[in-house]
Amino acid sequence: MLKMMACCGGCLCCQCCCNEGETRTPEELTILGETREDEDEILPRKDYESLDYDRCINEPFLEVLEGLDNKKARRYEAIKWILVFAIGVSTGLTGLFVDFFVWLFTQLKFSLVGQSVEECSENGCLALSLLELLALNMVFVFISSVLVLIEPVAAGSGIPEIKSYLNGVKIPGIVRLRTFICKVTGVLFAVAGGLFVGKEGPMIHSGAIVGAGLPQFQSITFKKIRFHFPYFRSDRDKRDFVSAGAAAGVAAAFGAPIGGTLFSLEEGSSFWNQALTWKVLFCSMSATFTLNFFRSGINFNKWGSFQLPGLLNFGEFKCVDGDKTCHLWTAVDLAFFVLMGVAGGLLGALFNCINKRLAKYRMRNVHPKARFIRLLESLLVCMVTTLVIFVASVTLGECRDLVSTNNNTSTQGSVNEEVNSTIRRFFCYNNTYNDMATLFFNPQEVAIHQLFHQNATFSPVTLLLFFVLYFFLSCWTYGVSVPSGLFVPSLLCGASLGRLVANVLKINFHMQIYSGTFALIGAAAFLGGVVRMTISLTVILIESTNEITYGLPIMITLMVAKWTGDFFNKGIYDIHIHLKGVPLLEWETEVEMDKLTASDIMEPNLTYVYPHTRIQSLVSILRTTVYHAFPVVTENRDNEKEFMKGNILISNNIRFKVQHDMYCSSIELQHVPYPNLYPDQSPSEEWTLEERFRPLTFHGLILRSQLVNLLIRGVCYAENQSSASQPRLSHSEMTEDYPRFPDIHDLDLALLNPRMIVDVTPYMNPCPYTVSPNTCVSQVFNLFRTMGLRHLPVVNAVGEIVGIITRHNLTHEFLVAKLRQHYITI
Repeated sequence: MLKMMACCGGCLCCQCCCNEGETRTPEELTILGETREDEDEILPRKDYESLDYDRCINEPFLEVLEGLDNKKARRYEAIKWILVFAIGVSTGLTGLFVDFFVWLFTQLKFSLVGQSVEECSENGCLALSLLELLALNMVFVFISSVLVLIEPVAAGSGIPEIKSYLNGVKIPGIVRLRTFICKVTGVLFAVAGGLFVGKEGPMIHSGAIVGAGLPQFQSITFKKIRFHFPYFRSDRDKRDFVSAGAAAGVAAAFGAPIGGTLFSLEEGSSFWNQALTWKVLFCSMSATFTLNFFRSGINFNKWGSFQLPGLLNFGEFKCVDGDKTCHLWTAVDLAFFVLMGVAGGLLGALFNCINKRLAKYRMRNVHPKARFIRLLESLLVCMVTTLVIFVASVTLGECRDLVSTNNNTSTQGSVNEEVNSTIRRFFCYNNTYNDMATLFFNPQEVAIHQLFHQNATFSPVTLLLFFVLYFFLSCWTYGVSVPSGLFVPSLLCGASLGRLVANVLKINFHMQIYSGTFALIGAAAFLGGVVRMTISLTVILIESTNEITYGLPIMITLMVAKWTGDFFNKGIYDIHIHLKGVPLLEWETEVEMDKLTASDIMEPNLTYVYPHTRIQSLVSILRTTVYHAFPVVTENRDNEKEFMKGNILISNNIRFKVQHDMYCSSIELQHVPYPNLYPDQSPSEEWTLEERFRPLTFHGLILRSQLVNLLIRGVCYAENQSSASQPRLSHSEMTEDYPRFPDIHDLDLALLNPRMIVDVTPYMNPCPYTVSPNTCVSQVFNLFRTMGLRHLPVVNAVGEIVGIITRHNLTHEFLVAKLRQHYITI
């Protein structure tokens, strides 16, 4: 017997009844959170909902448009610009908060431990210094991991989730206030705890949450925070603000407003227009200059000087005045940059491969167990990282002469003062310092700055060991239950590799090169090999260096790194999106997919409602299905003609005999262009095949949330009344509960008369996007993705709905399966 299938928000959910002895498919295992050890493929989960970027042009919305004049439209636009500015300022202040407390805790930790090491190096009590460092780090990481246990979505960088959200997938809890608090607080303790994570990635997530929550003027977490603000209560407006917030997060992290705008365009939003570009750029600028203003004032006591544009500052790249043989880079260096791009792509692919296997191991062996197991894993990673840092600094570091820090940097006095204040002398005497400890016992941003601007201060052996240790520890760390970014660890890994290459070329081949350039290109190569970003990452790095001449080598390096890495696997964010089973839609489909048409991929089995439906039928449909939208249909034209003649019409196995004159009089009174059909029960599984696929004239789509809202507010009329007597809801009443609408199970059936009738026609969307059954898949895909649709009805030439397409029907895995069936059929 056929099972009822219907359209759901974002994707179709298959309800299968499997006995314990039956073999489940990979799709079912993914939905149930199970995996097979011999199955490497993870299929997109079908329980993710989609956002609806398309407007619902129903009667309440049209009433709002009719009352909208030019003055109100300008006021509406002005409010949007004010909110965009507020999002940028709030994101900048968030970055300031994180940066200040990370600096405070890190300085406290390194000052205590550094002083202890200096004293114990003479007294022989290094074990005590190690215990002090271990205790401080584990306390910080414990707090960070506990916050993630409170809100699990706060783990990681958040970029995969935000990328999925901007792609049109609703990730539960991803933009909640509780997630924001746990993310911001957790990341500062994770970074201060010595884990190889960055705070720049979580800044993007934090900015997106600010963008999602600030325009709503209410909170689900703190229910007392609720103001009457009827604007921007739709997925369309919210997604635009999230795009602006994510771009502001990038801008605040790197001081790169243009790069933030391009990041939101390249990595996230599928729908874009000129007005949105201006708002996102303005929001990014607001975040950058807010953070710059306060950091410059706090650090240099020069308010309004704007000297520190972002959380991560690469410093100034320039040669010594008067040294005519020095060049930042030459055409000959481009060949080495290409080779470094290849190496970065290979190492990035290796990093992603190892991290993917670790993530799968965690999914099978850590996440299914009690929550405290995740906490123990975080503490284990913290303990191992602390031991490696301490032991490597004590035993593997090389004592270097302090004089070497001033070579080739005579014109960079301010830079050298900062660099010399961060060197570590662990077990090195007679005006020398420990190069390994100088890298490990400093904040990551300081270590990157040293690799970019110090000349001949790190031995090749130290750089190689540092790269290997940092590579594997950062790979292990990314994925544990703490908020963690990947930008800074990847930059530091690549910078050490680039400096290693520069040292080899200088020492062994006696080449006149600028070491800082090779460190920057190495950082770009490795980061590009890991995340596989091109346009936005190029601009971010150029803005961070404030050196436009680096544009060409950075772009070439990132392109080569991406091409090399893509030969083996996807970027790290796409890998984690895939592991979560998120049905992400790529930019376009493969060429061979055009062998399929809309009729090949659509879902033909539909659950639908009639324009006038009894309450008991609606309640039954809503309670027995999990679908998020329903086509509003009538029988085909022949049946409608027979109905108007007074003949018997079969609907839902119930016969209604209606006299012609009664029907005409009701039509005149109600002014409704649809037959008044009263189904008394939900679509039955006892229908015959002919009844299931009988022609249905399509009139529009209505969402589950709209139907539940109508039932809860008592929008209905009696059978002996006209539908004009039905109460009317305004647009603000329809969207009042956004984004969390009431559930059908919250409905008190005792307050409803099951024989009452609901007229859904004023509230349905009568003009959604539709496609023909013969439309090729590439056209369907481009329409669905570009317009940000949630449901795409398939309607034939005579206006009959024959199926519906959702996000699940357009995923790569689903299209590949359908193409395979197509070849088998041929």
